[in-house]
Amino acid sequence: MDLNNILYQLETASEEDIEKLLQQYNVENTQTFSFDPKEETLRSKLCHGVLTVLGRQVQPSCQKTCLETLRIMSRDKRVLAPVATKEGMLTLAGMARLRAGEEQDADKKSSQEQTLSEENKRVVVEALKCLCNVVYNSPAAQQVCVDVQLVRGLCASLATARTWSHEVGLFTLRLLFLLSALQPPVRGLLRREWHAVRLLTEVLEHTLDVRWVGPYEAARPDPQAVSMPAENNERAMEALKAMFNLTLSETGGEEDDHQLRLIAAILRHLLMLKTETEEKTEEAHSHAVNLLNNLPVSYLDVLIDVPVQGGQEKYAGKNMDAIEVLLDFMEKRIDKQGSNYKEGLTPVLSLLTEGSRHHREIRRYIKAQVLPPLKDVKSRPEIGTTIRNKLVRLMTHVDMGVKQTAAEFLFVLCKESVDNLLKYTGYGNAAGLLAARGLLGGGRGETQYSDDQDSDTEEYKSAKPFINPITGHVEEPIPNPVEEMTEEQKEYEAEKLANMFDKLSRQHVIRPMGVKPDGTLAPLEETLCSPPEENSDSDSD
Repeated sequence: MDLNNILYQLETASEEDIEKLLQQYNVENTQTFSFDPKEETLRSKLCHGVLTVLGRQVQPSCQKTCLETLRIMSRDKRVLAPVATKEGMLTLAGMARLRAGEEQDADKKSSQEQTLSEENKRVVVEALKCLCNVVYNSPAAQQVCVDVQLVRGLCASLATARTWSHEVGLFTLRLLFLLSALQPPVRGLLRREWHAVRLLTEVLEHTLDVRWVGPYEAARPDPQAVSMPAENNERAMEALKAMFNLTLSETGGEEDDHQLRLIAAILRHLLMLKTETEEKTEEAHSHAVNLLNNLPVSYLDVLIDVPVQGGQEKYAGKNMDAIEVLLDFMEKRIDKQGSNYKEGLTPVLSLLTEGSRHHREIRRYIKAQVLPPLKDVKSRPEIGTTIRNKLVRLMTHVDMGVKQTAAEFLFVLCKESVDNLLKYTGYGNAAGLLAARGLLGGGRGETQYSDDQDSDTEEYKSAKPFINPITGHVEEPIPNPVEEMTEEQKEYEAEKLANMFDKLSRQHVIRPMGVKPDGTLAPLEETLCSPPEENSDSDSD
């Protein structure tokens, strides 16, 4: 359509004709996401013209059509200047029933929501969609939202969450997520002044149908019940993303302590739920893992402490259902072909690592699943389909973050004992972690663990003397390549090899390294010159 004609009609035509004209434009461009750069100025004027029409007293159907046009325009960040003004953002906020910077009575707002006609509800939804697009694409609009305290109106809307239609709730939560993600200074205000964490917690309780049976203990979902509706799942995901932003910084105080434990309990409940598809369930669990990583690690006891519904006697009465779900989730992420391990896997690995480091029962349970007593030591640790094999393979992954996180997880399961780690992984796979931790010479990490002992199987004990400590398995005997050489030939080959190493070293292709007394790597010449450290604990005279 000719944009010049549309602009002319916006100034001169009747409300009915404007509505028809914009409806035609919307139908033609509903799937348009890239625009002609030559028409930027015209599209910017169109944004201004549509806002002018919205400023008049027009019918809801015309408002909805204008907002649809504005939503299409807002896909292009280069034409948003007329919208990203105080006047433009307040116009959209008003259409979305968000009274920026004003206190609102929750009961009054709730009754207003219930009395809206279906047409007016569509206006609210379209206005919220526009706000989401504009805020996402325009830093200027983000700053205006801060200046006019739009989040205050959003929090007032959160208080009426039980009366929301699905789309109103979804885009209200998405707008809160976008503002808290793109404007970090807003997070503190949302937490301290407008109690957004508490309000989001209430939204999650309602959306996930949480029924409390004890302090921080939700009733176990009925296995026979239908899966969580897709719309509830969508709103829960947006609430979790917003909550993640608000819990990124440190929290404190008794109120926060209670609120964060409540969140941990709700996340445990979420981990027990199933959605309509396995893919959506995995997405829900991913958001739960991300948020759990933001909580103080001491609060993870909420995941296993469910006294009303009981736990396993083997683990001091703790319930390991949630930990089992997290382990299954971790293995699915490892098995996902072509996935981004850094984003998809490291969060759950970090969560399970810290949970195991600080909670003995969690560590004992996970170790029993991941590192059961060794029986078969004929295969290399990284070869096979068990969860241990998969994690050991990750210890030599090309991504440094993934490699370190996987190695740290296994190290903690071994109570940070170098000997125990090498038993399950072999020295070759563990060398990177040990070098980084200064433990190439053996020993333990800094964390103190309980004294429970690991027992080796008879199969492992009998095979132990024959295990290659570098590869971590019993190797098949191989012929000795120098067995039939004369002493002169052996000496010649040794000298030849030494000369090759020397040449590569002088050309800086390789750099020979050694282990210093403190267990860290250093250039070989430094380690040869370093005097041995005095042993202060020596009993010698």
